[in-house]
Amino acid sequence: MKTKFTGFSQEGLNFLQTVRLKNDKEWFEEHRPVYEKRVLEPFKLLVEELTPCMLKIDQWFETKPAVNKTISRIHRDTRFSNDKTRYRDRFWLTFKRPSKDWKESPAYFFEIGPDAYRYGLGYYCTSKETMDIFRKEINRDPEAFLNVAKSCKKPFELVGESYKRPLIKEQPTEIATWYNRKSFAVMVTSHQVEETFSPDLVKRLTKGFQQLVPLYDYLMRVEIIKNIPE
Repeated sequence: MKTKFTGFSQEGLNFLQTVRLKNDKEWFEEHRPVYEKRVLEPFKLLVEELTPCMLKIDQWFETKPAVNKTISRIHRDTRFSNDKTRYRDRFWLTFKRPSKDWKESPAYFFEIGPDAYRYGLGYYCTSKETMDIFRKEINRDPEAFLNVAKSCKKPFELVGESYKRPLIKEQPTEIATWYNRKSFAVMVTSHQVEETFSPDLVKRLTKGFQQLVPLYDYLMRVEIIKNIPE
């Protein structure tokens, strides 16, 4: 009988909390069974249960329930970072199309840490080229974009760094809040982490991800335009 996702656990969150404080290899290896059973395994099961819904959104999504495919690594790459902590204290999954630069691709995501979880759709840190095409599409048909933006209603909120000065003066607020972003995501953030201890999390994520389909389709049109040879 296939194992189903039953929720995350306090033991798994305690592991993420403690790895933040005791960030060394000896401690991690001693507690690896907890990581594999209480963190990694639930993520794999969650990916499997979400996959049918996600493939209806985009048949080209990477859906393999594995680290470096849909699931993040617990080990941090410290080669080019001033932060030399070895292990992450938060864990996440993504659904996106395979690409050479994953930061450039719009992605659905779910992330959990010791004291909060969040989920949504957006970019990790996309390029100015992508955002310029996004802005051109808004300018081409503002009303069409505003219809797409309606899908990003509560419980989601728009986040991401904005330019200090507006790129266009006297632009309607409902467009300017998107137009002036350097990168963005639409997400839900909750500190009620006990909500992730139930299999109902699958229904919550499914409903939220489906709500954002109009935005995903819009961002994928931006990707198509970006990849058209000049």
